[in-house]
Amino acid sequence: MSTTLDLIRALKAELKAAGLTYATLARELGMAESSVKRMFARGDMPLVRIDEICRVLKTDFAELARQVVASQPLAQELTLEQEQAVVADRGLLLVALCCVSQWTFEQMLASYRFTEAECVKHLLQLDRLGVIELRAGNRYRLKVAKGFRWRPHGPVMRYFREQVVHDYYGGGFDGEGELLLLVHGSIGASAAPGFVERLQRIGQDFAQQHLADQKLAAAQRRPYTLVIGMRSWQFAAVREMRRDPDAPL
Repeated sequence: MSTTLDLIRALKAELKAAGLTYATLARELGMAESSVKRMFARGDMPLVRIDEICRVLKTDFAELARQVVASQPLAQELTLEQEQAVVADRGLLLVALCCVSQWTFEQMLASYRFTEAECVKHLLQLDRLGVIELRAGNRYRLKVAKGFRWRPHGPVMRYFREQVVHDYYGGGFDGEGELLLLVHGSIGASAAPGFVERLQRIGQDFAQQHLADQKLAAAQRRPYTLVIGMRSWQFAAVREMRRDPDAPL
């Protein structure tokens, strides 16, 4: 949760953006400038005082809190220990995937065979692990960034390689809105990062569309899984036929 110090830091930033000095703020609050300086320096400020400063700044506490949340650094990936804990429990992994997709508590219960107590238990575990910040009413805030990915060689991706890949690629990819595309070629090494960046944007677009379409009725939505990959690689059978298998592709 956001601390008083986080709120005070946000207030300082707002005062600076508004061009308000401590002297000006003191006059608006009917306080001595020294008292205002001391209040900010100590980080000791009651909520009623924060509300008064928000009034001077022509904002409100809710907006200030949103700014504090927005300023918190979000993880680009989990630690090895976090992933090990998540993948050790299939139910916890499922709830973690739901959270990354920003499903609501109600959607999780409606879609999977969880009791409310089980689902809450998993959410509490994810909160303790630092994946989410659990809030009242079983709402939560993700503590991972939009571009979040599982560790390339971590426990979760290892689980998917061992348990999920064959199931995923066993389909025909011939249904409506489905595609399996394999493109091979040799390109300049400097061009590769640009393609990776564009592929990442496609993944983010897919995630944003998922969020936008949550307002649709369930009958109007279908579950899709987008897998994006790019690596310097050739089929093993092809590599074996090369004159120099160790030469650049």
